[in-house]
This record gives sequence, C-alpha cells and structure tokens, in this order.
Amino acid sequence: MQIDISVIIPTYNGATYLPKLLEKLQEQSIKFELIIIDSSSRDETVEIVQKYTEHIIIIPQSEFDHGGTRTKAAKEASGEIVVFLTQDALPVDEFAIERIVEVFDDEKIGAAYGRQIAYPETSIFGKHLRSFNYPAESHFRSYADRDRYGMKTVFLSDSFAAYRVSALEQIDWIKDGLISSEDSYAGAKMLLAGYQLAYVAKATVFHSHSYTIIEEFKRYFDIGVFYNRQRWIQDEFGKAEGEGGRYVKSELKYLIRDHAYHQIPQFFIRNGMKYIGYKLGNNYDKLPSSIIRKLSMHPHWWDRSGAL
Repeated sequence: MQIDISVIIPTYNGATYLPKLLEKLQEQSIKFELIIIDSSSRDETVEIVQKYTEHIIIIPQSEFDHGGTRTKAAKEASGEIVVFLTQDALPVDEFAIERIVEVFDDEKIGAAYGRQIAYPETSIFGKHLRSFNYPAESHFRSYADRDRYGMKTVFLSDSFAAYRVSALEQIDWIKDGLISSEDSYAGAKMLLAGYQLAYVAKATVFHSHSYTIIEEFKRYFDIGVFYNRQRWIQDEFGKAEGEGGRYVKSELKYLIRDHAYHQIPQFFIRNGMKYIGYKLGNNYDKLPSSIIRKLSMHPHWWDRSGAL
C-alpha cells in the first residue's frame, strides 16, 4: 500500500543538531514531505532548514506547546501519516522512516513509535532508560492489554513516532495545554477509540539524555502534574507507580551487570528524587503556588496554562 508521509520536526535553537539530522533524512529510502515548525529560534536554525524545505512554520516562542504545536503542523501536512521527530534525534540508517510507516498497512494501527538507542556519550542512567523503554522486540498493544501492561499500554514517544492522520482527527488531535506527556495522552485516546499502538524495534534513531538528579526531579514533577490533570488515564489504565517499581529493579540489575557498583549510591538518590518529584507533582494543587514554578522543568507553562 502506497501512503503519503509527512515528517514534522519542532525546532528551537537547533543549529547544533539539524545539519546531521536533515542530511540523514535526505538519505531515507522513501520520499516524504518535510515540515519544520520553529519557535522563533535565535540561532541559524531557520537558515539551515531553508536548504531542505520550503514548508517552515514560525511561531512565537511563548506559544510553543508540546501537543498544540505538533497539531498545528499536522493540520497543514499533506500526508496520510505524520512522523514526528525531535531535533536531537538522529536516524540510525536510511530505513528508519520506511520501517515505522510500514505497520500502517494494518488499518487497526493508529500510532507507532520506533526504537531509541542511546548516544555513546550518554550516562549509564540514560542508557538504561533507553534499553528499558525500547527493547529489541517489536510489539502491538490494544485497550484489551491494559490489565497486563497497565500504564505502559499507552506508552508512545514523540521523539520518533508516527500517527495515522484520520485517527488523529478521530481523537480530536493531540491536546494542547499539557505540561508534558502529550504522546501518552494521544496513545490513551487512540486505544479508547479502538486503535492499536505499535512499537517498531527495527525503526531506530539515536536519542538520549544525561539528566542531572535535579533535572530528573523536575521532569518527574511535571509528569506527576500531567497525571494529576489527566486522572482519567490512571482510571482506565492504572497508576504509574507500578511501572516505576519495575523500572527501579531493572536499573539496579543494569548497574550490577555493568559492574557500576560506584553508581549505586547515586541510584538510590536519583530514584528517590524522581519518586518525590512525581508525588509532589501529582499533588501540586496542594502546594503553595510560590514554589510550584521552581519545582517544574517547564516553569513558563504555568504562566499560560491557568493551572495556578
């Protein structure tokens, strides 16, 4: 089945990443429309992307929204399938786009995400996160799998994900106004609408972070805020804490397997801070508004969200 594809990349001050990414996209085995949606970069981002596409959308930095910005670009796309990439992701080979869209031959698939491999320089904690969330085996999940996989059932990652546009239309697109986890929101909506989610392990990109302990705390605070404000996801699929326990056990085994015993004290501190961050975020509405922005990875979100 021949399908039209649009690749969408939100950008902001991405001059460090974009030359390699855009060159890799030019080498892909299939053709696609390339759309850049830029949040008023102050570096050479726009000049760089102009060499690769004329379809560039510029928005004020203050208007960037994880879900709304992607939806804005997707509504302008001509493809039946939209593929989202972040500017710091890099296809491993020339088949990444072809492989992630192949699964849409099955009409039951509403969205898919590819495998993310850690960059070599990533910290051991960042490497474990990628190996835990992105295994070597592909799988498909439906709403019926929620009792087995819980919150993991809805997992997607817009760092490298593809969506069927007609399915996005059916779920009223990716919601704007979310502090984070817009991909999990879309995944949950897809499952409730009767679609399946696909994980395509053979579609691979390099993508990883080496977060500090404070950055991890703030990231999990925002995840907690997300699940506080979208309680229906926990009601339908279970609480996030169960998956967190499995992750902690896996990470400890990972450190021991790699003989990284010196990292075990940090392991306890890091995971303790993530848990505290998540619980505080999940109860943010009980905290003084004066400190909430300081705990968040996205403090400017609070200014425009009306959540305080």
